[in-house]
Amino acid sequence: SFYEELLSEGILQPLTAPIEGMVVKEGSCNYMAPQGISSVVKYYLKQSGADVFYEQHVTHISLRDGKWEVSRKTGPPEQFDIVILTMPVPQILQLQGDIVNIINESQKQQLESASYSSRYALGLFYEAGARIDVPWAAAYIADNPCIRFVSVDNKKRNIESPAIGPSVVVHTTVTFGSEHLDSDPAEVQQLILSHLERIVPSLPKPASVKCQKWRYSQVTKAVPNCLGQMILHTEPLLICGGDGFTHSNFDGCIDSAMSLAEAVKSHL
Repeated sequence: SFYEELLSEGILQPLTAPIEGMVVKEGSCNYMAPQGISSVVKYYLKQSGADVFYEQHVTHISLRDGKWEVSRKTGPPEQFDIVILTMPVPQILQLQGDIVNIINESQKQQLESASYSSRYALGLFYEAGARIDVPWAAAYIADNPCIRFVSVDNKKRNIESPAIGPSVVVHTTVTFGSEHLDSDPAEVQQLILSHLERIVPSLPKPASVKCQKWRYSQVTKAVPNCLGQMILHTEPLLICGGDGFTHSNFDGCIDSAMSLAEAVKSHL
């Protein structure tokens, strides 16, 4: 039903562009988001009618008079009846305040056993009219120590237009990501670009480049013995979920979201 709704709204479309080296599982279906994957999140936030505040870096969660007091890097703390945490699992364990003692020993061990791969993503942005001359929309690279995936993003999304400059997205291998996790970002960018030049020598010079470190990229091992969520405290409710409790794809996110919604609903 989620896919049907997103397809009917045009948020998702079937992936029809040629992807080189993609392993297609029998019976599976692949989609792409023409306006980027954030459009899926924005769609659901709009549906919810909630007031959303971005760029709030939570640092402490503590109990105050039967409510949760949530502190952040900037601005005063705020109080809530229910707190749901869906950040990467290691970041839940980095939170300070009463939450440190609220998470019991067996929960802590479960949470600590979750693991993630790390990688870098590189975006290359071109002026309108630039030509990216490759026979595919995206390709999985099998034999490069640095680059695993290259995508001509506008081609992959079927939105090629002479008025809009093309863009190329590069994902590094997991090994490269872990080896260079704390390296100088400018050096990492240069390294990726030099490998990219060997893979696609015909690429023109981009107008701008953005390098993004993705410390928690994909879940390699989910929190064990949890069906999509974990209740840390019942009164008031403090609960955590996300793909760290299932697996890293859209289905995994939905499974966790449904599980969280059920737990919160039965608590209200």
